[in-house]
Amino acid sequence: MQFDTPRRTRNFDASIVPMINVVFLLLIFFLMTAQIAPPDPVEVSPPEAGEGAQAGARDAIYLDARGTVAFAKARGFDAVRAAIEARADPRAPVLIRADADAPAQDLARIMARLSTLDLRGIELVTVPR
Repeated sequence: MQFDTPRRTRNFDASIVPMINVVFLLLIFFLMTAQIAPPDPVEVSPPEAGEGAQAGARDAIYLDARGTVAFAKARGFDAVRAAIEARADPRAPVLIRADADAPAQDLARIMARLSTLDLRGIELVTVPR
């Protein structure tokens, strides 16, 4: 008796392991290249406001409850100068993120110094009620 040789059919058992490897490598790549935001230079809890747009305060001048003025690692009037120079858009307003318990005199002093510079505006960052 003579039998025909059976045809070989390709069985495509797609393995998921290479896809998992690629996804894992992409995850590692994005974790390594992502920019992690630095912490705020001083702890503040902004005052509450009823209405209005909230601004992102990452590039803001910080004023804590003790009256410390900070931006990144700079303190005092150097912090104000550093915040103005760090703005990506020179036409953007300068943001102030002041603590709700910060002395009003310190906030007024910062705003008076900012008003002497050629700025487009000054905004106080608040949180909704």
